[in-house]
Amino acid sequence: MQDELNRLRIDLAYDGAPFRGWARQPGLPSVQSAVEDALELVVRRPCTTVVAGRTDTGVHARRQTLHVDVPSEVVRRAGASGGEPTAPDEDGTRGRRAASGGCAPDATVRASDGDAASRVPSAPGPDGGGEDAAWSGEPVPGLTRRLNGALNRVLGKDRTADGWEPAVGAVVVHDVVVAPAGFDARFSALSRGYLYRIADTVTGHDPLTRGFAWWLGRELDVPAMDAAVRELLGLHDFLSFCKPREGATTVRELQRAGVRRDGTGMITVRLTADAFCHHMVRSVVGAVVRVGEGRRAAAWPGERLRARTRDASVVMAPAHGLVLDAVDYPEASRLEERAVLTRARREEA
Repeated sequence: MQDELNRLRIDLAYDGAPFRGWARQPGLPSVQSAVEDALELVVRRPCTTVVAGRTDTGVHARRQTLHVDVPSEVVRRAGASGGEPTAPDEDGTRGRRAASGGCAPDATVRASDGDAASRVPSAPGPDGGGEDAAWSGEPVPGLTRRLNGALNRVLGKDRTADGWEPAVGAVVVHDVVVAPAGFDARFSALSRGYLYRIADTVTGHDPLTRGFAWWLGRELDVPAMDAAVRELLGLHDFLSFCKPREGATTVRELQRAGVRRDGTGMITVRLTADAFCHHMVRSVVGAVVRVGEGRRAAAWPGERLRARTRDASVVMAPAHGLVLDAVDYPEASRLEERAVLTRARREEA
């Protein structure tokens, strides 16, 4: 008989520098592989996650969200209401992974992120009845502790054994909760928010910021940059600022945008959209910086947007200044509705 499943929502943060992006890649360190290997140590079977937004090599995340479906017994053992967990296995063998967003009972084929296989049953909702239904929305602090402990092993001795520098502390799990019915980390999201930090000659170049800010050797015109990025607000085809993926749309709604200099002199570009296409944020930042340098007029990014042509005039900003800073979801009663709507839009596109 197939195990009953609970969908977990996991909120985490990471320093992207030691990784080749979020997505698992054979022979290369990724955030996804670190998290899934830690899950395997805790859950005692291979797991595959679904994430709100896949980040590129070197991009950081202060607030990232994923979901994974685990056997209900795992939640019971960990104590959904804060009970003490049992000790984790330390000798699990890494095997083939479950269909996207789940943990394999033995050796099942891994599916791609976001395909039909990710539509596995969610954790029982308030009307589902039984003990598991009462767990919906409950924190599982036992799993939070165990995952962070397993990550220390994965990013420490396991990573060293694979020939990479240790990166203990580069990934931190903040919360694990039993997700409400209908929750999908990718498709239920209303928006993602990114910030990008820039240090110009006004800011000064503090060596302690070099890992998360783009250093530039001239003073930037921040009001001009702010005016330029606001030209992009609204629902548009962002092809001029995206690296298109086969079969995917480049139409996005940029909901909020702005450029500010804080009290320390650091410049921050903030962008919020329903979703971002590949390289969109870094390309927008690169275009806005050209305005700040005085090389282009404030209207130029809007002109490039309307041209709907990607060319060499739009240069991407370096990855290390970029941080995924927020993922927002609707209230619990609308999670499934939002997921269905998002899938329909993507399939239509």
